Amino acid sequence: MSEGWSATVLTLFPEMFPGALGVSLAGRALEAGTWALDAVDIRSFATDRHRSVDDTPAGGGPGMVMRADVVAAAVDEVHPEGDRRPLIYLSPRGAPLTQKRVRELAAGPGVVLLCGRFEGLDQRVIEGRQMEEISLGDFVLSGGEPAALALLDAVIRLLPGVMGSDASGEDESFEGGLLEYPHYTRPQNFEGREIPAVLTSGDHAKVNAWRRERAEETTRQRRPDLWEKFLRKRP
Repeated sequence: MSEGWSATVLTLFPEMFPGALGVSLAGRALEAGTWALDAVDIRSFATDRHRSVDDTPAGGGPGMVMRADVVAAAVDEVHPEGDRRPLIYLSPRGAPLTQKRVRELAAGPGVVLLCGRFEGLDQRVIEGRQMEEISLGDFVLSGGEPAALALLDAVIRLLPGVMGSDASGEDESFEGGLLEYPHYTRPQNFEGREIPAVLTSGDHAKVNAWRRERAEETTRQRRPDLWEKFLRKRP
């Protein structure tokens, strides 16, 4: 493992990693050793000849459930006592992932991610290993792997030196409780639509005021939940 920020992903499909994380900013940072990735196959911890990782749900019902004993063995192997990295289970039942939590993870030593499949994971291993449950939103994926890739992408871009400028993340959506203002670049005229004059005025105070107004307007219209939180926190 690298001495930098390290991620271990427990999955039934290790071939899905690094995926998109192997290119662009994250890929260059991976090659440079800024962060390290280890994708571990949960199925390798199965003990029967069929390498079973799931079984029928207690109490009946459709689908299958990931076995506690197999997953616990995998977790204990990659996250031994003393490992300071958070142990996160990606689940639609989890708390929504926020930019605040992303920044906290980026400031730490790394993370261990468990990608669920089937109907979910036996609750006893979640409780026994004190897993933090995180969700990307109010929808269901076929497995935790796409969620793991998204979480890692959000974190890695905040690691020191990954983005070209540390200031490039300061005005992004959610950083100040608001969605981000709209962006423009050349050409000046595109299909009859002009860049707002204030952005080419050279008056930085007016530019900042315009961006703030647009951020507030967008947040109020699209995310009233965030807008209410912003109003409560505003002096």
